[in-house]
Amino acid sequence: MKKIFLCCAAGMSTSMLVERMKQSAVSRDIAVEITAVPVSEFGQIVEEADVILLGPQVKFQLQSLATAAAPHGVPVAAIDMMQYGSMQGDKVLDHALSLLPQAQ
Repeated sequence: MKKIFLCCAAGMSTSMLVERMKQSAVSRDIAVEITAVPVSEFGQIVEEADVILLGPQVKFQLQSLATAAAPHGVPVAAIDMMQYGSMQGDKVLDHALSLLPQAQ
């Protein structure tokens, strides 16, 4: 099972988006584990993640976090602000899956 982490400032604002992503995954029979965490926990989750997406409020850290994740082979990307704001879980899930080496 692939593990997708969404990092934001406190780990709270992405929880609704995580639920929408989970609903989309279930409806499409995609086996993924999706979790929201504060960006302060990045160092603790990077080794177990398959992909990490950043909320708009921490997007400014993209370069440094992507560099930190590179030795672990974990892609890091920012969530599109429009998709985040309108809680488009299906599109954010598609983005995360597209970053996996063997996209499902």
